[in-house]
This record gives sequence, C-alpha cells and structure tokens, in this order.
Amino acid sequence: MATFLYALGRRAFRRRGLVALIWVAVLVGVGVASAAAPAPPADSFSMPGTESQRAFDLLDERFPAAGAEGAQARVVIRAPEGQKIDGAAGKSEVAQLVKDLGAGPQVVSVADPFEADAVSQDGTTAYASVTYEVPAMELTDDARDALTEAADTARNGGYTVETGGDAVAAEEELGGTAELIGIGVAAVVLLLTFGSLVAAGMPLLSAIVGVGIGISGIAALGSALDLSATTSTLAMMIGLAVAIDYALFIVSRYRAEISEGRTPEEAAGRAVGTAGSAVVFAGLTVIVALSGLAVVNIPILTKMGLAAAATVAIAVLIALTMTPALLGFAGRRALSRKQRKGQEPAPAEARPKLATRWARFVIRRPLMVLVTAVLGLGVIAVPAASLELGLPDEGTAAPDSTQRKAYDMLSESFGAGFNGPLTLTLDPQGGGDIKAAAAAVDKAVTEQGDAAAVTPAQFNEAGDTAIMTVVPKTGPSDHATEDLVKSIRGLSDGIQADTGTELLVTGMTAMTIDFSQTLDDALLPYLALVVGLAFLLLMVVFRSVLVPLKAALGFLLSVAAALGAVVAVFQWGWLADLVGVEQPGPIMSMMPIFMIGVVFGLAMDYEVFLVTRMREAHVHGATPDEAITTGFTHGGRVVSAAAIIMISVFSGFILESDDMIKMMGFGLAVAVLFDAFVVRMAIVPAVLALLGHRAWWLPKWLDRALPNVDVEGERLQQATGPAAPAVELEKESVTVG
Repeated sequence: MATFLYALGRRAFRRRGLVALIWVAVLVGVGVASAAAPAPPADSFSMPGTESQRAFDLLDERFPAAGAEGAQARVVIRAPEGQKIDGAAGKSEVAQLVKDLGAGPQVVSVADPFEADAVSQDGTTAYASVTYEVPAMELTDDARDALTEAADTARNGGYTVETGGDAVAAEEELGGTAELIGIGVAAVVLLLTFGSLVAAGMPLLSAIVGVGIGISGIAALGSALDLSATTSTLAMMIGLAVAIDYALFIVSRYRAEISEGRTPEEAAGRAVGTAGSAVVFAGLTVIVALSGLAVVNIPILTKMGLAAAATVAIAVLIALTMTPALLGFAGRRALSRKQRKGQEPAPAEARPKLATRWARFVIRRPLMVLVTAVLGLGVIAVPAASLELGLPDEGTAAPDSTQRKAYDMLSESFGAGFNGPLTLTLDPQGGGDIKAAAAAVDKAVTEQGDAAAVTPAQFNEAGDTAIMTVVPKTGPSDHATEDLVKSIRGLSDGIQADTGTELLVTGMTAMTIDFSQTLDDALLPYLALVVGLAFLLLMVVFRSVLVPLKAALGFLLSVAAALGAVVAVFQWGWLADLVGVEQPGPIMSMMPIFMIGVVFGLAMDYEVFLVTRMREAHVHGATPDEAITTGFTHGGRVVSAAAIIMISVFSGFILESDDMIKMMGFGLAVAVLFDAFVVRMAIVPAVLALLGHRAWWLPKWLDRALPNVDVEGERLQQATGPAAPAVELEKESVTVG
C-alpha cells in the first residue's frame, strides 16, 4: 500500500492544477445540486419490529386522522388568582382566544376547551388544541407569529397563557456558529504547530472542501433518501474534525521529510505513502464504526451513521489527493520562514523535547503511570453506573421556556400522567369480538388501579379497529408508569385468547421502553461487529495481537469515562451552568450506543497515528524503548495538536441550543480528551514498555495468513533509497518554492 500511495502522492503533486480543479468542480457541482434540491424532510423516528411501531403503523392505516402529520399546539390558559376559567369573564376570554387561534394561517381546527372537556376539575385552567394542515417543519413564520400573538393578547387580559407542542418555535441561540468556532480554534492550533500560514491553511482548506462536498451531497439527496437536518449535523461534526486531522498528519510528515533532505515532490510522495497509509486505516476504522450503527435497526441512527461515514470517506480521499496537490502549490512555503531562511529542521524534528521527556518518564515508571491513568478514568466513569435513559420531551425543556411552563401547568391541573398518555389499539384477528375486547381492557386496566383515567373505545369507520387512551397517575418518566405499560401489555395474551383481538400499547413512555430494549438487544452484536472488524484491521496494520487488544481495552476506558462525564453534567447537573444545561434530566436513549460507535472510530485514529510511528521504528531495528520514544518524538506533538483540534470542533457544538447536539458535542469532546491524552499518551506507552518485544508478537501461522500492507513503509524505503542530497533540495526549492 505504501508504494501505491507514494506514487499517488507524487502524481497529485505533479498534476496539482488538474487535481485541484477536479475537486473544485465536484464541490461546485454538488453545491448546485443541493441548492436545487427540495428542502430536507423533518426528523422522523421509527423503530421497526417494536410493539410501539406496529401500533403506530396500524393507526396510520386504519385511523388516518389519528395519525395525521399536521403540526399540533396546546395553548394552556389559567385564570388570575381567585378567579375561575369557567366563569363568565373566563369563558369570554377563552372564546376570544379560540377565535384568534382559528384565524391564524395554516390552521385546520381549534378545539374549544368547554366543548372538548379540557377544563381542570378546580375550574382554574383549560387548554385549547390547535391542529395545522402541514407538519411543523413546513409552518410559516406568519403561522407561528399568529400563535404567539394570540397567546400574548390573552396574557394582556391578566391570564397566564403558555404554549406547547411541535408547532411552537424553539428558541435558537448561537445556531450555526459551532463550525466557525471549531475552525477558528483549529486555525490557531495549526499556526502554532507549523509556524506557517501556508501550512496551517492547507488542512483547513482540505477540510472545508471535503466537508462541503459531504454536506452538500447529503442536502442534495435529503429528499430522495429521507435525510433530515440532524443527519448532516453529525456528518459536519465528524467530517470537519477528521478532515483537518488527516491533512494535518500528511502535511506534518511532508515537513519532516523535507527536513531530512528530500525534494518537495519526493517528500510529498513519502508523506502520502507513510502518513497516508495510516490515514487510510484510521479512516476505515471510523467508517466501520459509523456504518455499524445500521445493526441497531433504528433508521435515524442508520442514516446518521452512513452519512457521517460517507463524509469521512471523502475526507480520506481529499487527504490523499488534494493535500499533496496543495503541497505542490506551496513547495517550501509549507515550512516556517525561519526554516526556509536558516537550516533549522522542521517542527516535528525541532521541538521533540517535551514529547521525548514524557516518553522517557513513562518508560522509567510504566506501572505507576498505568495504574494512575486507569484509576483516574475509573473514578470519572463512576457516574455512568447511575445512567438513566429517556427520550426528550417538553418536561426536559428549559424551566423558563413556554413549552416547559405549559407542560408544568398541565401536570399541576390535570395530573402528572396527563403529559404522557398511553394509546391502546385493538385489532381483531380473524373475526374477533372487538367490542368485548374493549370492555375487557377497560375493566382490567381500571382494576389495576394505576390509571387516572381510561377513555371509552373509539372505533374507526370500518369498525375493525379501536383506540383507547389511558392516562397514568404518574409522570412519563416515572418508573410506575413504565410498570403500568408492562402490566397492560401483560394483558395481551389473555385478551387475545378470550376475544380474538390483539392489544398493542404505544405512546411516548411505551416508545421509550421499546427504544431502550432495542438498544440493549443490539449492543452486544454491535460491539462484536465493530470491535471485531477493527481488531482485524489493526492486526493487519501492526502485525500484532496484543497491540489491537490494548487498543480495544483502552477504548472501553475512554467511552466509560466519557459516559460518566455526560451523566455527571447532563443528568446530575454538575457544571451545568458552565456547559449551558438548563434542565438536567435523563440521558438521551441513543447516546450510549452512538458514543460507542463514534468514539471507537476516533480512538483508533490516534492509536493508528501514534503507534504506526513506533511500529515503523521497530521494523527498522529499534529496541522497544527506542521505538516508543521515536513514536512520541515524531508523532506526539502532532497527535496532541490533532486532538486539540478535534476537541475544539466538538466543543463548538456545545453552544448549540439543541439538547441532542449539545450532548453529542460534549460527549465526543471529553471522549477525545480522555482517549488522546490519557489512554494514547499515557496508557499506551506504559503498556508497550511493560510488554517490551512481546507487544509485537504474532503467531507464525497468522503472520503468513495476514496480508502485508506495509503501513510502516519498509518496502517504500527499499524502493526509494536514502534521502536526497542537500544540493538537490536547494535546486528543487528554486523551481517549486
């Protein structure tokens, strides 16, 4: 592989104009396609094969009105203290509110509280349900403004009015700035690392082009493949981080090759042949981890993973072709001014002292470093034992938001379970008695005593399906509500046997239960697939059994510590103000398996980049201690810079107002922090120092079976020979630089 990539790098260097033109043409073409494409669809959530999803599908088929996709809003109104909403003045105010709401654009209907039995028992609070003709994503600003104005008018009369539902616009704060923050910090880190504006600009330019193509491609295919805006957010987050890092490693290796006396073209070829090989395998591990999310069988996770994986693949191609082309334009200008004027070596060679000293310290005290690092990550991981999962709703919104206030008012006036009703569907099988089933379900659920209310069955026009609503006594996230769902589902077999009718339970709480179960069932197969494939890849790269095993165990420490930090901040509320968490609560259900996939891929990035240098030194005859020191001398500073860049990119997303994006950004940022600076910089050298030559052990039969991809460039070294003489370097600098 190294020799092939070496030839590819030299060819891209020589034909830099054509390569750059091709990538710019691709970017423009995909950008035009995305501009002409329809708007991306709204986020949709489905869980094929679960009881909740079967019930939803049944409602869509048999009860089209109940499954309508139009946006909904609930406007909650409460009378001033000492007054009643069902008094003359209150009824007049409610009538005016209903009239104002009905006059809004895109409104289909408004349910009058007094006609829909939507008044609290104490007569102080009521709510009006507003239905729109289009989904929430298609509501116009005029429609949302009309909803707000109607509520404001009622407030002016002295009434407390709050609104909830998907028709209510969420407050956006600093939206779209995450990428700019990440790029800005990356630019500073690159400038400090390279000491050259030209060198610092190349990874940024490569990343912008690569991510631009990836995101534009997602937008262009969004309508056809049902890819929502959230899908592109993950692709942006991951793609931007890895694209900068991949180009950084190649540019850094190029500068190191220049310092050894090679011509710019030769240096570019060797950089792509060696660092590029590491980029290919690092990218493959990320792609495997992200694509593996498909085994979970949750469409939104599958789409997010595959879209991000495609963006990473583009980042790898950009790094292997466009980066050497940019080096062709830059020549020796990729070096700092001092290096061009004087005879100083490149930064990777000039400032190894801190990395080298750290490596030697770890080699002298490997056991102490290993125990300290493992115990430290273990302590941080402790909160993960208290992990509580859930799906976000208005009860987890910011306390001062109108959605949260409406949610709380409904809970106070109508009961804690009002915001989490359960929907029961009855589907007769082969002539079953649906009316008898409805009566039996009503009686059984009522007798259980955990339901605040059970509504009479409503039948569709054909009379072959019925729905019932059960309002629990407890809130949606309460364990008692979960027990109620399970107990109602436990009635299904008896109802089926007695009446020939299938009973299905759905609703937010039921969805949360099914979602958690789906993730639990998929976790072990997913880990086996991702870790297994990555283990094989790393065995091919490092020609070792113990090094990939160490990498996988280090990953488990990283992800456990990252989940612990997420629980401490987002669930317990530690440092919540600093991170911007307005309402601590359960962790999003998909977060653990999502973090496992993404963090595993990113963790292997640093393993490949750092240990490849050690493997390269080992192959060329270095002792185990010398190989560790060489890896840190040549790669420690650059890996640290790459990690800081990735942390900065992810941290920028913490400023987003969307809770899911905020949690993802924080979780990935701390995971990279732990993995790069604790696992890879401390645990990896400590374990390798303790193992010595045994670290590179590989059974002979396995050595013969595994393909030799020559990531360390041994064949490349044999084919190209020693460094070019200095006079040749100077001559080349006149023509290229």
